[in-house]
Amino acid sequence: MASNGAFAFRCALSVLTSALLLGCGAAAESATPAVVSTPASSAAAPAPVDPAAVGANELGLVPVLMYHQVTANPAGEYDQTPEEFRAELDRLYREGYRPVTAAAYISGAIDIPAGTHPVVLTFDDSTISQLALTGDGRPAPDSAVGILEEFGAGHPDFRPTATFYVNNESFGDDRRALTWLAEHGYDLGAHTATHANLSRLDAAGVQRELVQNLRAVAAAAPGAPVRTMALPLGIFPADRRLAATGEWEGTRYAFEAVMLVGAEPAPSPFGPVDPAGVPRIRSGRGEVAFDSAHWLDRLARDPGLRYTSDGDPRRVSFPRLLAPEIGAAWADRAHAY
Repeated sequence: MASNGAFAFRCALSVLTSALLLGCGAAAESATPAVVSTPASSAAAPAPVDPAAVGANELGLVPVLMYHQVTANPAGEYDQTPEEFRAELDRLYREGYRPVTAAAYISGAIDIPAGTHPVVLTFDDSTISQLALTGDGRPAPDSAVGILEEFGAGHPDFRPTATFYVNNESFGDDRRALTWLAEHGYDLGAHTATHANLSRLDAAGVQRELVQNLRAVAAAAPGAPVRTMALPLGIFPADRRLAATGEWEGTRYAFEAVMLVGAEPAPSPFGPVDPAGVPRIRSGRGEVAFDSAHWLDRLARDPGLRYTSDGDPRRVSFPRLLAPEIGAAWADRAHAY
């Protein structure tokens, strides 16, 4: 989970940051800065945008949402109905969020229009409620992917993408599924071969679970990178390092990020993020404590906390007040205003 101290520090700065943004040109009557985008049909690069004009804060918080089942009959608190999922996508769109993958987030490859906010949609356990392919190879309409694709078709500036943390018998053991996801711009992540409780395994068992998982993904979707992993049940192995790096039978793994289960927004990839434990926010049936609705409400009330893009992936823009938060690796791209 993210450092409570770091989160509290951002909260303390948020009022000052919001005031600074207003002083630099953000509209006082609106909590969401203007979105500046280029039509998809235009081949020209978007004109540079003044970061202050859109309230850019690329050191802000990023909601990484965690889903499990998307089904008409939710069984657990992490499950949603298709109607709830559609409503959440609509809310994200209206509030200026645009999806990026977990791999793009952790590497800082966030390329979204100026004034918008990244959101990472993640799905655990690779169930058929998330993706079921019909006989002609299309996602079933009420599956999570089917809903995402439909929403993207109706909102061309909302790219349908997400990260799927898969086990070996994924999506009903339909071998077409992983290939379909990789070919359509979705991100694949590791979730162990058998959804194991890693704390109950010895070191060799932990590494075997992850290597066998990677081998299964490589067999089903050759060439698809697996850059992040999500802890089954949110539980670390006894040696936490093995969640990120290890080796079994001559196959090595090294994940760029390890995803947790709950319970707050993730830090900016350009700031104090800990790749060994990236927090996620659960989206579930109805209202759940500290769920996506809770945090989206909080970020809407306190927009100085959230990541707002400057529209230029070559630089990292933020109010000068937040300069101490920039990571040393990103100093050459820092643009304080």
